[in-house]
Amino acid sequence: MSKVLLLLTGGTISMVQDSRTGALRPADERTFRNSVPELNDVDVDIIAFAPLLDSSDVNPECWAKMATIVYDHYDAYDGFVIAHGTDTMSYSASALSFMLENLQKPVVFTGSQIPVGVLRSDAKENLLTAIEIAGAKDEEGESIVPEVTIYFEDRLFRGNRTTKRNAEHFSAFNSYNYPPLAKAGVHITYQPHLVHYSDPKMPLVLHVECDTNVALIKLFPGITEPVVRSVLATPGLRGVALETFGSGNAPTAEWLTRLLADAVQRGIVIVSKTQCSTGSVEMGRYETSVGLMQAGVLSGYDITTEALVTKLMYLFGECGDDTEKVKTLLQQNLCGEMTLD
Repeated sequence: MSKVLLLLTGGTISMVQDSRTGALRPADERTFRNSVPELNDVDVDIIAFAPLLDSSDVNPECWAKMATIVYDHYDAYDGFVIAHGTDTMSYSASALSFMLENLQKPVVFTGSQIPVGVLRSDAKENLLTAIEIAGAKDEEGESIVPEVTIYFEDRLFRGNRTTKRNAEHFSAFNSYNYPPLAKAGVHITYQPHLVHYSDPKMPLVLHVECDTNVALIKLFPGITEPVVRSVLATPGLRGVALETFGSGNAPTAEWLTRLLADAVQRGIVIVSKTQCSTGSVEMGRYETSVGLMQAGVLSGYDITTEALVTKLMYLFGECGDDTEKVKTLLQQNLCGEMTLD
């Protein structure tokens, strides 16, 4: 039987109903185990954050803590499951995909839309299947999905390809630009040809430095010069994720091109990514993207906003003032986060 470490960070999945008041409260490890008695039938150890966090409060320090726990316990377990709130799960999964370089074992994020202590909860199904996936090995004893993923409802997605799409339904996540790595029904059907495999000869490398001096600008009809200028003038700003229209288009207003070009000249790295759920940036396809190219804006191809923001933080944390290296790595597919062709 595979040995799995469950990291309980918080979120809806960790909530139980107080027997006296009926109110939902965070569960301690014992209460959580009692709510999922099936955990007694598998080889699972639990490490819980103290205190447990709502995912809205998760930040780069929390990502570093999660990644460090995986790194410190890497040799003792066959796989890892991280129970996490849904609201920022895609950010955390994306961040860990960069922080855990040369990962050879599964790190599966999961959560629920209904607390584990509620009768109709989706928590048990998500958690138990995530544990099975984390421990799954092929005939040669190798992990089947040795990357950072998100399992929710009946789909396993690459973590840095996901976006939370629904706050109401059990199918809370989707991977719009990359197929599921597995589908769970009576059996779990894996798609090994879609999995990102690291070089087995390379050791796991931990990266926990993040530079949070990044910003997100979402273009919209009528956006004004003062708004864009104020963001680009933020003290210490290093990088910008620019959400553009369609395949990477933007207003052709002279002021916008000028502000972006000036920012690039000051060393700010700006990356265009489409506002559409599905599709990719194709710089130069339309005239309305030519100005961005001339200003020095980079293409984000089909990367998600969550992956782009965390990649910027990760690269600036690792590369420091070497802006050219950051630009080069932004145009490379580091761990399956984007498609270049």
